[in-house]
Amino acid sequence: MSTIHTRLAGVAAHLPETTMTTAELEDRLAARNPGLELPRGVIHNGSGVRRRHLAAPHEKPSDLAVHAARRLLAEHDLRAHDLDLIVFTGVSVDLIEPATAHIVAAKLGASCPVFDVRNACNSVLNAIEVAEAFIAAGRYRRILICCGELPSAFMPWTLPSAEEFFTVGAAYTVSDAGAALLLEAATTPGVLGHRFAAHSPGWDAAVVPLLNMTSDPAADWPALRPLTVDGFKLARGIERTDHGVFLKPLGELGLTWDDFAAICVHQASLPALWKFCDHVGIPQGKVVVTIARHGNLVAATLPVQLAEAVAAGRVRRGDLVALVGLASGFSAGIVVVRW
Repeated sequence: MSTIHTRLAGVAAHLPETTMTTAELEDRLAARNPGLELPRGVIHNGSGVRRRHLAAPHEKPSDLAVHAARRLLAEHDLRAHDLDLIVFTGVSVDLIEPATAHIVAAKLGASCPVFDVRNACNSVLNAIEVAEAFIAAGRYRRILICCGELPSAFMPWTLPSAEEFFTVGAAYTVSDAGAALLLEAATTPGVLGHRFAAHSPGWDAAVVPLLNMTSDPAADWPALRPLTVDGFKLARGIERTDHGVFLKPLGELGLTWDDFAAICVHQASLPALWKFCDHVGIPQGKVVVTIARHGNLVAATLPVQLAEAVAAGRVRRGDLVALVGLASGFSAGIVVVRW
């Protein structure tokens, strides 16, 4: 019996046309908080973000995923009924229950099994790991992984104090997006390898808290808070994660970073990106940089980068691509593919 391999058959991205520059965001914050002295330049200087995308007011994470999925299916002359499984991977979700993948499937008109995979910004990478296992086992032959991110919905526009601006500053770097990947059974390997690691004691370094989650009937209704980041704790989490997770798969495959046509790395800020790349030896010229033009795309970051690299002709069929993930929690991982 021949071995079943997995190939990455296609990728598509959806970036909403409406955008907001960092200067425009600062203007809006100033107008909404006339009594506060809010600093200018901090967001751009700290993150490198010049612009972010904003979904239409009526759109949900599932809509953003569906935009990308429809584009991907059309490019491959496929219909929803051709899919064997749909996996939704966004940090943003339409509802607490049910899985957002059900909503995506209903909007696409699909009738296949569905479920969500969530692991912060590494959700897409973990979904690739799961999808490859299913395909190798012969369970499914064609799997759609899709992602819709609507983090702009949690940007705080009214602040109680100027100090709060620094507490929630990371929330102003995020951007809305949709992305989709198509994985299929193949006779030759496409997904060549992957590995993951975690340093879970650092889970509280970057959080979107759910307040008042309690059985106490006297408590207020649970409410989400904006993203808060403890930069020191996050840096410690990154340092304590085994960086061999990125290098060991390359060694096993007989590869170096120079062998890749492009390297997609999660990007929460430009300074952190270059610091990380220097630490693990990734050449800057290989990296697909999106943070400045598109903001922090959360779990959609890596597929959007891959889609841009393919569209630009930077990645062609047969080329090697590395997808390098970093996520709050703290988790890290890599997927190596031959496009």
